[in-house]
Amino acid sequence: MDTYHVIGLMSGTSLDGLDIAYCRLTYKNKNWIYNILNAETLPYSATWIDSLRGAETTDAQSLVALDHAFGRHMGEQVQQFILRNNLTPDFVASHGHTIFHQPDKHISLQIGNGAYLAAYTKLPVVCDFRTLDIALGGQGAPLVPIGDELLFAEYDYCLNLGGISNISFNHNGQRIAYDISVCNMLLNTLANEAGLNYDEDGNLARSGKLDTPLLDKLNAPAYFSQPYPKSLGKEWALENSLQTIANSPATIADKLNTTCHHIAQQIARALQPANYKQRLLATGGGAFNLYLIELLQQYAGPNYSIEVPAPEIVSFKEALVFAFLGTLRWRNETNSLQTVTGASRNSVGGAIYWG
Repeated sequence: MDTYHVIGLMSGTSLDGLDIAYCRLTYKNKNWIYNILNAETLPYSATWIDSLRGAETTDAQSLVALDHAFGRHMGEQVQQFILRNNLTPDFVASHGHTIFHQPDKHISLQIGNGAYLAAYTKLPVVCDFRTLDIALGGQGAPLVPIGDELLFAEYDYCLNLGGISNISFNHNGQRIAYDISVCNMLLNTLANEAGLNYDEDGNLARSGKLDTPLLDKLNAPAYFSQPYPKSLGKEWALENSLQTIANSPATIADKLNTTCHHIAQQIARALQPANYKQRLLATGGGAFNLYLIELLQQYAGPNYSIEVPAPEIVSFKEALVFAFLGTLRWRNETNSLQTVTGASRNSVGGAIYWG
């Protein structure tokens, strides 16, 4: 039996905050067992939100400085988290914060420099999980599916409702996964326009009406009919979904309502036809949006059970999975699947900095 205590770090495109999860991962009888022992989401200050949101348009020197500063910031947050909870991690596994993701150009950049993170925590750090897969011709995304397969095997589908929605499932003996649509990035932008951090329980969306012409425009991009492997970045969202919403004269409530229908429809399209009950695990911030979950169940139909787990799994599954990806890297085992990313082979992704 092999046991690892790992801190997983995740910063999502919706800018909710830095997710920190202290996890115990045990390999026993050829199976992985996980426990989230401590977890927190540390909200970003307005200054950090502005810096991260504007990073893709800054100059190269400023971007390098931000990469280092964000690595220091994460290191400080991890150090305080360890002291607060009296933890003894073996290492840290960090996804970083995505600034660019343009798979058609073989570009994906996550900032939060691993060397600075290691220097501040005095712990080994596993990071930069995507670059090797891209060098092998893959999209560098999604990476979570191997965690879905090995940690959440009891579910037929694993759905993440984060800044972008993505799904993973087994098909003909292979793990398949891809990004479906913009999700919380769009919903939170609209909620912010209404003076809210987010639309609690989807109540504002529920109060609105479906705008069919707007729904047709949201569903129109060619991406939705493209075959997998495929993935989305903030750049695509800005040019497509966010621009479509910005151009609409509808009320914020109607835009939120219509966006929820759009997200639910696209997810339902991703589900394979089934003649028996299928279990779908829904996690990420969007899983707390009751209206969105109701619509998803409606569009998916009675053969699909949309299951929202305990709040700690909803909120910290991605941080848990990156702790797991870091553990696989630590063991020199595959943590990126070619069937998911389109790379020429499976790979063991991630750089290690010794603190």
